[in-house]
Amino acid sequence: MKQRNESSITDFILLGLFSDSRHPGLLITIILFILVVAITGNSILALLIWGDAHLHTPMYFLLSQLSLMDLTLISTTVPKMVTDFFSGQSFISHIGCGAQIFFYVMLGVAECVLLTLMAFDRYLAICNPLRYSVIMTPRVCLQMTIGSWTGSMLISLMHTVYAMNFSTCDSRKIHHFFCEIMALLKLSCEDTSTYEKVALITGIVFLLIPFGLVLTSYILIFLTVLHMNSREGRNKALATCSSHLSVVSLYFGPAMIIYMTPGSSLPADVDQRLFVFDVIITPMLNPFIYSLRNKEVLGALRNILWRKLIFMKR
Repeated sequence: MKQRNESSITDFILLGLFSDSRHPGLLITIILFILVVAITGNSILALLIWGDAHLHTPMYFLLSQLSLMDLTLISTTVPKMVTDFFSGQSFISHIGCGAQIFFYVMLGVAECVLLTLMAFDRYLAICNPLRYSVIMTPRVCLQMTIGSWTGSMLISLMHTVYAMNFSTCDSRKIHHFFCEIMALLKLSCEDTSTYEKVALITGIVFLLIPFGLVLTSYILIFLTVLHMNSREGRNKALATCSSHLSVVSLYFGPAMIIYMTPGSSLPADVDQRLFVFDVIITPMLNPFIYSLRNKEVLGALRNILWRKLIFMKR
């Protein structure tokens, strides 16, 4: 009762991951570790790409945008959850809730588009190498990223405004660790079936269609790779493509289960675990997936570390 009285009537209560946990201290320690690793990994990868002239190519430019999106995505949700745990309060204002919804939807849509563009980039580089430099110019890459960011902002703004204007019943408790649209709409007194259909259509447009385009690109890529005479070129192409396919699977898999399930019929605990994988774990794994098997990224990192070591010795 004390917490309820101290909160505003417009505040929501995020029940989070810790309400039913037997070991919340261990869980928050793991999440804090993931947060630090994700921020460090994505920051280093983005700075490497921006700072090393050898990595100023379309593929790495798009990869730097993915790191920026992952960095923003995990920073939108986890710090608030960690703060709530240590403060003992789990309130979030109406504006704060709207901000979390906006950033999550924007980054989710932008990442779907970006992963599709990255698959198209690999398709051109491997299947049409003579046309690659003509099509994937720096200007085109910049237009692609601006388009993905701008388009996702507009779509997110529409979803956020629509969702935040639903009236809620007496309960202000959101069964989630951040303000997610479908979890918020479960508090609504109004009929949300129309919006659920809109969300399903959005999922088809920004999940199923991009996923289909990515698969098509890679089917064509693998058919081309099979006919390559150079073993080294074949291995390099497969290494690059396998990294991207791993990221695509990690991101699209949970997202399609969440948003392609009719009527949000997933149990709340299963839904949250899928979001943990999509929002927290995947942003941590992405920079390692792309860098550990990438000789150019590892080479750039070694060069920077070597230069710093020589500077320190002086």
